[in-house]
Amino acid sequence: MASISISCLALNFCNLSRAWRRNTSGLRKKSYSRQPVMMAKTTEAPVVRRSSHYPPSEWSDGFLQSLGSNSADQKYKTASDNLKEEFRNIISKETSPENPLRSLELVDDLQRLGISYHYKDEISNVLKMIYSCYYEAHDNWNKMSLNLKALGFRLLRQHGYHIPQEIFEDIKDESGGIKEAVCEDVVGLLNLYEASFYAVNDENIMDETREFTRKSLKEKLEKHNIDNESTRMLVSHALELPLYWRIPRFESMWFIEAYKRRSNMIPQLFEFAKLDYNILQEIHQEDLKHTSRWWAGLEWNQKLEFGRDRLVESFMWSVSANHEPQFDVLRRNITKAINLVNVIDDVYDVYGTLDELEQFTEVVRRWDLNAAEGLLEYMKICFLGLNNTVNEMGYHTLINKGSYVVPYVQKAWIDYCEANLVEARWFNSGYTPTLEEYLNNSCTTVGLPRVILCPYFLDSNVSTGVELQNVIKWSAVVLRLADDLGTAPAELARGDIPKAVQCYMHETGVCEEKAKEHIKSLIIEAYKKITKERMACKSLELQIFMECASNIGRMGQFTYERGDIFGAPDDLYKNHQIKLLFEPKS
Repeated sequence: MASISISCLALNFCNLSRAWRRNTSGLRKKSYSRQPVMMAKTTEAPVVRRSSHYPPSEWSDGFLQSLGSNSADQKYKTASDNLKEEFRNIISKETSPENPLRSLELVDDLQRLGISYHYKDEISNVLKMIYSCYYEAHDNWNKMSLNLKALGFRLLRQHGYHIPQEIFEDIKDESGGIKEAVCEDVVGLLNLYEASFYAVNDENIMDETREFTRKSLKEKLEKHNIDNESTRMLVSHALELPLYWRIPRFESMWFIEAYKRRSNMIPQLFEFAKLDYNILQEIHQEDLKHTSRWWAGLEWNQKLEFGRDRLVESFMWSVSANHEPQFDVLRRNITKAINLVNVIDDVYDVYGTLDELEQFTEVVRRWDLNAAEGLLEYMKICFLGLNNTVNEMGYHTLINKGSYVVPYVQKAWIDYCEANLVEARWFNSGYTPTLEEYLNNSCTTVGLPRVILCPYFLDSNVSTGVELQNVIKWSAVVLRLADDLGTAPAELARGDIPKAVQCYMHETGVCEEKAKEHIKSLIIEAYKKITKERMACKSLELQIFMECASNIGRMGQFTYERGDIFGAPDDLYKNHQIKLLFEPKS
């Protein structure tokens, strides 16, 4: 397997707010010493521009502003609060060292239903109790059932406990294969499969287990050897995409419906999960209305018609990053950043000529409004919008946090545009980079660092550490590679640089099928590195932003699994939008 070294990702930008037009006149009063960049020389021959033929947005600002409150009034919030406290008592009664499997199953249900954020202390205490009683002492491992070991391994690793892979050594027979008895416990086999995705590098037991359990579960499903309907649903769901690769909010959307079919479901828990889902949905609608006003005021969807108008799709990514109610500012910032990244990406990848992109990048590099006067109109609109929202963001941060961040934010966008220019030069020269060279650059152009780090810096007092930087880096790899696997055919057809698969084929001479297998293996390796870094991090606040970065990588897998359904949403994507943002649980 080819090794990949990816350079450290720099401080990046988000937290964009109101329309740039509001501040343009004031900003132009400032004097500048540098000369403007000269406008591109005109010729008689018309400029031939590429086109992505993106369909228009299906969601108007008028529709989004019409969204109103239904369930989040006081009586529903009171009912939710009552159920929340009622279930807090149930947790204390049903979790104990004498019944560790039931305790872990309850934690798993809380997480998959999307309400674990209400019970963080209780979950922490349960896991600490289970770890100290069963997992800390190696002598206990052989006494535990497969189901208990596998579910505990997954949940404890997820929450930062270092559970060694050797806990599963006893599932192997004398020949080194998996014991037949392991396959008889379908639920245990399923939990073992899900646990295998929490592996880190050089864990051969987990790698072998992942492949074996996948084949065994697939065979049982195909031969109709799973009698329990609820278990059959979970197995099919897991084989489609493992839980570790799923977006928590999407999982809650699905699992609430699956949970009500279970024979042992707790009615109070089901009712609370539905109520909480609907209350959060209305909070998210308010976030969406806020960002829609910003997008309508910016007018890029009208003035830069070649760019993607994907506000609702972008907002779906921000809800996927973190759906908890207290992170409304973060969701709004992420949505704005994704929209700006999309349009600027289209400037470089689709619309601009190389000469125009060289000039635009130079203006961004100098960050000079006088220089922007020499740009073509569409680039001037783009730069002025970026400049004014950066300044407004900086003003907001200075007032609320006492920090002047504008130079750092400008530097982040300079890095982003320069990386895009590198790709534009590759395209125009016909150059095919090595896979390592491509990833070093494209993990900047994919935009994830800009989306995550700036909300982090602007909304947190915790300084970033190596662990967070690495999680962002490897989440960008997941997003980049998932994007390439799904969108490369369409992008290459309209004219674009070779993507990861093509770079690896060109470098090694392998066929396309082998190249895709290699790229998929790199996604697994990236997740291993993310798991390692997250287990090493003890800061709860850093973990929040690590989870955001991880979720955006996961969202890439969901979005590009069936092609470029961000640029051209398909029925499944639209269905997720409706259920996530507009359709309450009944």
